This record gives sequence, C-alpha cells and structure tokens, in this order.
Amino acid sequence: MRYRRTDVVERALEVLDRYGLADLTMRRLGAELDVQPSALYHHFANKQTLLAAVADEILARGQRPLPDPADWEQRVVAVCVGLREAMLAYRDGAEVVATVHAFGLGADGPTADLGSTLRAAGLGDSLARTAARTLLHYVFGHVSEEQTHLQAGSAGAIADEPREESDFLTGLALVLDGIRLRRESLAH
Repeated sequence: MRYRRTDVVERALEVLDRYGLADLTMRRLGAELDVQPSALYHHFANKQTLLAAVADEILARGQRPLPDPADWEQRVVAVCVGLREAMLAYRDGAEVVATVHAFGLGADGPTADLGSTLRAAGLGDSLARTAARTLLHYVFGHVSEEQTHLQAGSAGAIADEPREESDFLTGLALVLDGIRLRRESLAH
C-alpha cells in the first residue's frame, strides 16, 4: 500500500503518543506502516524533517481562534495557552515542538503570532522578538516539566501523584507583568 505524507505524519503522531519521542524512529514507523524504513525517505529527507511535520501537525490540531489583536495581553495569553494545550495533547509534545523550533525547522506559528502581537502593542522589533522568545521559553519549559512529571509518575519512577492544579497561568501573568512594565516605560 502506498502512503501519502499525511498518512505518515498521522502514524508518527500515534507512535509518538504510544511510545514517546525516544522510540519514534524511522524503523519503528516503517514497521507500523508495514513498509521498509527507506520508503519513508520518499516523503521526508530525514528524521528531523519528519519531526518538523509532526510538530507542525501538533500545532495545527491545537489551533484555536485568537482574540482581537487590539487586546494584546489577551491575545498573548491565548497564544500561550493554545500552545500549551496543543503540546500537552501528545506524549513528549513539548520536546518535539521545542526541538523543532530550536532547530529552525518549523513550529513557528506561535512565534509569528506573539511577535506580531507584541510589535503591534508598541514594543518595537527587537524587544518584541525578545519578549516572544521569553514567552515561548516559559511555555516550552513549563510544559516539558509537566509532561516529565506526569510520565515519571505513571511509570512509577516517582511517588508523586499527578498534580491537581497547574501554576501555568500564574507564571504567565508574571512574565506579562514584566512585558507590560517595559511597554509602559517605552511610552514615557
């Protein structure tokens, strides 16, 4: 059976969710699709380009409508919450998306949304880029820690129960407080 690129990405997401990033190999994916791993290279030059497609699909599936750009703070929160939810929807989602982003291979939708929102809020190009990166690093780090804790708990590696509540929004508010203060200082 011949598979389309979208079929390969779909199966890669299933393998990721079932086994985790460490076990998402071209060999395993080929076995899951009942093809030789070399057949996958027809669609993807290497594992990194496959992971880029997987990360982009994770983000696409998690997309939600964003508030009006005029309310920059609400829009930033919506982008960050949406990114968090998208990554939490898949095992090792944060690691996949953050890695692809760091390598410059994709997963750049949230970066673009945050950058344009912050520039429109009056931060200027350089500061908007730094603020967007800071927000992304916060989201990537927080979700990565959340996923690691959940997986370690479910594997019995730690005795902790799953956390009942997340402090994600509180931390995000702290970062936004700093951005707001910097923005206000620029206006004066």
